[in-house]
This record gives sequence, C-alpha cells and structure tokens, in this order.
Amino acid sequence: MVFSASSANALYKYDTSWYFVKKQFIFSFLGLLLMVVLMNVPFQILKRWSRPLLLASIVTLILVLVVGVQINGAKRWIGVGSFGIQPTEFVKISVVIFLAALIDKKGDKIRDFKTGLSPLLLLTGFVAFLILLQPDFGSSLILLFVSGTIIIMGGANLWHLLKLVFVIAPICVYLAVSKSYRLERITSFMNPWEDSSGTGYQLIQSLFALGHGGLTGAGIGKIIQKLRYLPEAHTDFIFAIMGEELGFVGVVFFILIYAIFLARGFIVAFQSSNFFWSIARDRYCQYDRDSIRI
Repeated sequence: MVFSASSANALYKYDTSWYFVKKQFIFSFLGLLLMVVLMNVPFQILKRWSRPLLLASIVTLILVLVVGVQINGAKRWIGVGSFGIQPTEFVKISVVIFLAALIDKKGDKIRDFKTGLSPLLLLTGFVAFLILLQPDFGSSLILLFVSGTIIIMGGANLWHLLKLVFVIAPICVYLAVSKSYRLERITSFMNPWEDSSGTGYQLIQSLFALGHGGLTGAGIGKIIQKLRYLPEAHTDFIFAIMGEELGFVGVVFFILIYAIFLARGFIVAFQSSNFFWSIARDRYCQYDRDSIRI
C-alpha cells in the first residue's frame, strides 16, 4: 500500500518510485528487531528502567525544539541524514511505562490528591506541554487521554479527576480555537465544501477516493487520487488510498485486523496477574477480595 500510494509522488520528487518503500522497509525491519528484543525483556527490567527511559524521552522532546527539522510549520522530527525520528512516539511509550511503575509503587496512596495524584498529573501535564510547543495539539491530547485512563485504572479518586476535567476542558477548547489553523481544521472537517480549494481540499479529495473505490475497489495501482491529487497520500491519508484500491470490503478487513490486534492486547492485559503489567485486572481482583472479606 505504501508503494502504491507513494510511487507517483516519489518518482516526481526523487526520480525513483521506490524511495518511500525503501525507507518503510528499513524502519519495518528495525521495528521487528526491536519487537523481538522487547518481547524477551522481563517486565521487571522495564520497571527498573522506567525513570531513565522517561528522562531520555523528555530530553529528546527538548532537543527537537532546538535542533528539530521544521516540516509544514512544526518541529516534530530530529533528522539523521535522510531519515528522522519523532520523539513524541517514544515519549508515549515511556510515559505509559513510568506511570504504571509509579502507580504500582504508590499503591492506595494514589487516592490522596496531594501525595498520590498530583505528581502524576504534573508529570503528564509537563510532557504534554513540551509536545504542544512543537506544536502538536493532537498528540498532546492523545497523551493526556491515555495517561488519564491509566491513572483511573490505577485506582485514583474519580471525584478528584472530575474536578480537574472542569478546569482542563476550557483550556483545551481555548487552545483548539486560539490558533487559526487549528480552528480551520475543525471547521473544514465539519464542512469541507465551504473552502473546497483551501482547508477542505484534502478531505474532499479523500472522499472522492473512497467514492471511487466503491464496494470492491478500483484495483491495486488502478487509482487516480495518488497522482498528486490527494496531498500526503502515503502518510496521513493512506486510508483513503486503500479505500480507493480495495473498496469497502478491503478497508473493513483492514479495520478487523486492527480490532483483532486490540482484542489480543486486552486479553493479555486481563490475564496478567502483575499489578505493574496490568493495573486494571489486579485492581478489580483486589476490590473483589476486600468485599468477600467484609
């Protein structure tokens, strides 16, 4: 799919249709290699290294603001030759590991706002602020959502969190509408036809791609939108290209693969008996044992 979506653009920019495919192959190989390594790392080691991993991630977030490569008005990448890394993606993992380790250490103290909950919130807020400076409003919201879910499953006082939501929600709304490009994204999403040649252009082209694909798709390589009609066809909007080539049937199958992957993650988490590895299941079992004793 990467080759099909990027070949025309790669040929135009780099005189070879395989430019993005080669990059994808290299990163896929490195990703699989890293996956095999981490599969064999005991979770106790991850817990022990949670703090250094987080500190290293925060350093990279600061570095990207100083020496990062600016693309489309945002500094989100640290370039290494013709390649680059996006520190935000590593931060998402390190924050999850650190929060799980810290909640495991605090235990029931997390229900105390001052000593248990506030350090978690301050840390998450600081990291989200660094991401927002890039600027990357979407990733900062994802980080807050994931961190909030972990904190809730760790046993935090829901009333404390609810009061914070009333404080944070207006700030998020203000940040969303304070910058014109963010507001334009929201309005163009709601009605892309209002500015069909400007902010709504990419979304409209993606709808054309999905419409052209129909039920079974136009066929691999037999599409129009990748011919530089749809901007960023091989990155943010590759789903539209998949819809044009594979049709409704193809994208449903693709979504099912994601659903199976997600379901397997939940199964592994709920079957784990370790608090650090699976906060949710252990917390529920603890409540059940307490109720039985009472």
